[in-house]
Amino acid sequence: MTETTQMPTPPPGDGAKPRSPEFRLAADAMRGLRQDLFHDAFAYRPMSRMRVDGPVTRRLPGRLREYAAWTPHAMLTGVALLTLAIATVDTGGAALVLGPVAVIPILLSMVRPIGAFWASMAATPLTVVFGGSMGDWPWPPAAFVCHLTVLTVVAIRTRPRTAAYMWAVTGAYGFLAEVVFGPGHYYGTNTGPMMIVSALVLLVVAVWHTRREARQEVTAQQTVTAHERSRRTLLEERTNIARELHDVVAHHMSVVAIQAEAAPYRVENPPPELERAFATIRENAVAALTELRRVLGVVRAEDYEAPDAPQPTLADLEGLLANVRDAGLSVEKAITGAARELPPGVELSAYRIVQEALSNSLRHAPGAPARVEVAYVLGGLGLRIVNGPPPAPALVKPSPGAGHGITGMRERVSMLNGEMTADRTADGGYEVTVFLPVSMTTEDGS
Repeated sequence: MTETTQMPTPPPGDGAKPRSPEFRLAADAMRGLRQDLFHDAFAYRPMSRMRVDGPVTRRLPGRLREYAAWTPHAMLTGVALLTLAIATVDTGGAALVLGPVAVIPILLSMVRPIGAFWASMAATPLTVVFGGSMGDWPWPPAAFVCHLTVLTVVAIRTRPRTAAYMWAVTGAYGFLAEVVFGPGHYYGTNTGPMMIVSALVLLVVAVWHTRREARQEVTAQQTVTAHERSRRTLLEERTNIARELHDVVAHHMSVVAIQAEAAPYRVENPPPELERAFATIRENAVAALTELRRVLGVVRAEDYEAPDAPQPTLADLEGLLANVRDAGLSVEKAITGAARELPPGVELSAYRIVQEALSNSLRHAPGAPARVEVAYVLGGLGLRIVNGPPPAPALVKPSPGAGHGITGMRERVSMLNGEMTADRTADGGYEVTVFLPVSMTTEDGS
């Protein structure tokens, strides 16, 4: 009988050898190189114009200020012309061919920065092979100026990591050129000067990038701080307004409620009508106090959260009409169309509009009959509040209100993109007509 030994099976995933930190670092570097220099290398990225709100450019006349915005483009064009002149002197008869080869990468850096870098890398050996220059290797004078310019422009237009990759690729090209051809083919190499000068230039550009990012971060923090300061000032102003409203309005409304409750006990055998009138006054005062405290709570709040108390809707319209009837206003209600539930903003605005219109009737036409019409139509809600002329116009005293009722109604209607008219009727009364649009939704919510 043979005894077999079963080897333990390694769990899935344990067979893979863990990567070393050096390997992960190299993989990340290659991934970044591919992303920065190879992925979408010839994408169209035009160079933006210079800002003209600086201390010097802002003082220029209008036409010159427009031209000053193109200063970076003009400078690059000037460097391209200088490179063309160097190529003409250095290559002699081949300048007609090699001059544009040294100029095109500089001009290309204004619209396709990464592509300009690769164009400069490709133009450098062409300049050497066909130019016949034996003094400078592997960058002839025109190629040296061209590549250094392209490195600077692309570093400014991209990020420091991309500039580091370009510098490394430049160094690798110089090393390979020296290894393949050797110093015997040419009088001398200028890879060292190229790497030193380009490193200094890219270092300056990196410092400039760092300073600009720091300045932008400081500006953003200052903006946030100013916004918070403005928000805090606004909250303090709102708190002061709420305090003043509470001290003035709430105090007087409390006095009205207390006096209305105590008034029937100061009269011996008061008639029932008088008791009901004082009860109505007290109920209105208490309701006004409750609504005032709710609104002041919203004003005092740092964030504009909706209050927890339910807002009045058109379903509460009958209670509003009963309240104004107890105050002495004869009012009728008529509803046309199929009543349906409307958006909360429409319901609240409609209720407040009816409430304000009836309050105006009580103030300006006491004793006149009023009528409230609510129409549920296909595209929204229609309201019509009309009152007749006051029975005794000579006895009507001017209202002590500030005249903001109609304005408030118009603001509510305008907020909902509705329409409103308010004007006197032919018989001397007053009529308010409102239409509040309501978008139709299907069962699936579309």
